[in-house]
Amino acid sequence: MECNNLGIALVHYPVLNKHHEVVTSALTNLDQHDIARSSKTFGLDRFYIVTPSEEQRKLAERISGHWQQGWGAAYNPDRRQALDIVRVTPTIASAVADFQSGFSKPVKIAITGAAHRSGSIALATFRKHLQETDQPYLLLLGTGWGLTEECFATADFILEPIAGSGTYNHLSVRSAAAIMLDRLKGTER
Repeated sequence: MECNNLGIALVHYPVLNKHHEVVTSALTNLDQHDIARSSKTFGLDRFYIVTPSEEQRKLAERISGHWQQGWGAAYNPDRRQALDIVRVTPTIASAVADFQSGFSKPVKIAITGAAHRSGSIALATFRKHLQETDQPYLLLLGTGWGLTEECFATADFILEPIAGSGTYNHLSVRSAAAIMLDRLKGTER
């Protein structure tokens, strides 16, 4: 049986800092918990944390492990279910390779950021595409000040950013992930 055709990856490298330099950003406990919970709520089978930092990968595995076994698993079984879908990988390519194991068709990349880009498609359009095909997609979300231009250049789909009603546009990545997952996989009303 094939997996849900959408997976999500929180990318910590290659991302930009506020000076537009390529950096590795730090893992945050809240992002890991909240995106895992949102991903599980909307039926995803995989949530990847991508970081080349061995220390950060070990930390991510320790955070998940706390809720998957022992005291944490007994205390909060719902969190265990959510963190069971977390996979920690050193590169985007390794996340794609892992996600690929559930599919016969090659995994394609969907990507988004806070800035509008030419050629981007609406989330509603991508939702329809996900519903009408079994093509697997890995949705990349950037940390820091967003993913690099190279990431955008190699993506198969660029999704429009989440837009609010004002000019301020600086959602946390966990909030943006929850909104996107609701729009892509939530119940239609």
